[in-house]
Amino acid sequence: MRRDGGPVGFWVYIMANHRNGAIYTGQTDDLGARVHQHREGLRPGFSKQYGCKTLVWAEWHETRDGAFKRERRIKEWRRSWKLMLIEDRNPTWRDMLESYLAG
Repeated sequence: MRRDGGPVGFWVYIMANHRNGAIYTGQTDDLGARVHQHREGLRPGFSKQYGCKTLVWAEWHETRDGAFKRERRIKEWRRSWKLMLIEDRNPTWRDMLESYLAG
């Protein structure tokens, strides 16, 4: 278990600045903390530069290796495939953080 009592696991996630706008794919073992970092501009790079502050998609993995491989695979995809991935689960591009943390 993690320090906060949550299960050990890893997330692959996509942040966006608005519907069909800039998207950023990453991975973490603490989704809530990582989204907070993106929203507060604490993570330098693409997501900060383009204002990617909305969590539009996430997927949980039991191992870091599994999450890392999935993240790399998604980053290699065409943009249109990433948009389909998001819209399959989240057609309105609403912020999904609370629903993912609620389990």
